[in-house]
Amino acid sequence: MSRFLHKTVVVTGGASGIGEAVARRLASEGARVFIADYNLEAANRVANELQATAIQVDVADASSVTKAFAQIEKVDVLVNSAGVAHIGNLQTTAEADFDRIYNVNVKGVYLMMQAAVSKMLESGGGVILNVASVASKVGISDRFAYSMSKGAVLTMTLSVAKDFVSQGIRANCVCPARIHTPFVDGFLAKNYPDNREEMLGKLSAYQPIGRMGTPAEVASLIAFLCSDEASFITGSCYDIDGGVTLLR
Repeated sequence: MSRFLHKTVVVTGGASGIGEAVARRLASEGARVFIADYNLEAANRVANELQATAIQVDVADASSVTKAFAQIEKVDVLVNSAGVAHIGNLQTTAEADFDRIYNVNVKGVYLMMQAAVSKMLESGGGVILNVASVASKVGISDRFAYSMSKGAVLTMTLSVAKDFVSQGIRANCVCPARIHTPFVDGFLAKNYPDNREEMLGKLSAYQPIGRMGTPAEVASLIAFLCSDEASFITGSCYDIDGGVTLLR
């Protein structure tokens, strides 16, 4: 497949998890990929395998984002996959934790979209794809700050789609349920070292389909939405959640 030949793609959080899967998928379809990640060592590892370009960026810092985009002449596609998580309800979420989630998951998406849209307007348009979450749509226990941030991602996506629809820019988002990434494995190893398999089963059973999704499955949906095959789709949010929102 060559849907992204001659396309320049920026993927935040492209050094691991869903972002890495997206970078690999789009590179396999001909894209010139810029892997924008805070962890430059990990970004270089992926970039070297894909003949892509690694760029260190702190998405929550405006100057860092500006510096990153100064290295990119043209942006056809932006995929915002970088994000952090936090466990806690309203009363157990400290202000510092709330600010950390906001800065990366909300402000980071804002800054990256703002920089990318400027580039896209110069070249006649482009595509933005934001990774939101089922937490944007349903209540999830002990995910107060995370849910706040992903709800903002969804509504920012709709706003950008509305404001720039006549200028050749499409904006959509995907809402995954639990995806089996290295983050999940690290969470289990840290918090449930003695009953990892039991907790893995519980996390899998949360999805009515009976398992967690894979990064490659999310990347397949994102590849379609960012391609010209989806040129009539903007301002949409696609659930990829194994039936979570269907049955809750």
